[in-house]
Amino acid sequence: MASPRPLPTVRLRRLAGELRRLREVSGLTREAVCERTGINEATLYRLETSRARPQRRTLLSLLAAYDVAETERDALLALTKGDQSPDWLQRFTVLSERLSTYMALEAEAASVRNYETAYVPGLLQTEAYARAVVRGTLPEAIDGEVEQRVQARLERQALLAKPDPLRLWVIVDEAALRRVVGGTKVMREQLRHLVEIGGLPHVTVQLIPFAAGAHPGMPGSFVVMAFPDSADPEIVYLDSLAGDLYAETEDDIRQFSGVFDYLRAAALSPQDSRKFIERMALEVTE
Repeated sequence: MASPRPLPTVRLRRLAGELRRLREVSGLTREAVCERTGINEATLYRLETSRARPQRRTLLSLLAAYDVAETERDALLALTKGDQSPDWLQRFTVLSERLSTYMALEAEAASVRNYETAYVPGLLQTEAYARAVVRGTLPEAIDGEVEQRVQARLERQALLAKPDPLRLWVIVDEAALRRVVGGTKVMREQLRHLVEIGGLPHVTVQLIPFAAGAHPGMPGSFVVMAFPDSADPEIVYLDSLAGDLYAETEDDIRQFSGVFDYLRAAALSPQDSRKFIERMALEVTE
């Protein structure tokens, strides 16, 4: 069985970006680098796109080809050390590679801006709501798989309770909260949880009401993650039935950040959103 590829954690992404930059600054094509170093072109492509973690010998060969100074070389070598996905994530064997990748990046983020159209974001889901979502979206999953996914989702939420918590800004379309997931009791509990957690200083929850009409977020959900080190660029994550997509160019970041700012302005204020959600919880009847 082939071993799973390393998750593109923040350090691995930064290293891949530096390898691309160094090659371009050197004026070398991938073909030229492969001729100089003997590294396979497919391997070089995987290293430059964070699809593989370089062995020390391979990395040293590349840095020598790019004539990298010793100080910068040591800093790049350091990026290959101590860069593993969270220990708790390794326990959940049913998670797909794309979901594990997302969770690993999320665990390293300093802030997350999340817009959702269809359901409550995973970081804010109650256990019962999460279980209903998993069962509804994966109807063929057996009980053990469902429980693993639910527990993984709950463990992610520890990011909001650590001493230096993740800063989370969530915008949800009213449609996501009108859908009664798991029954009325589960939905009331979920709505009340949103009201409660939205009162935390590092969590902001806003709702876009139906009355807002058409808006730029209607095409679909997205997440913008930012990281503690300014050297690590922001990343946009989009998920669909066709697969996941990571958008990382400056234009991508600018576009999605602009859309999020527009949605933030179109949504009810955080205070009015909490009041609106409180009323919704009262309206959920048997």
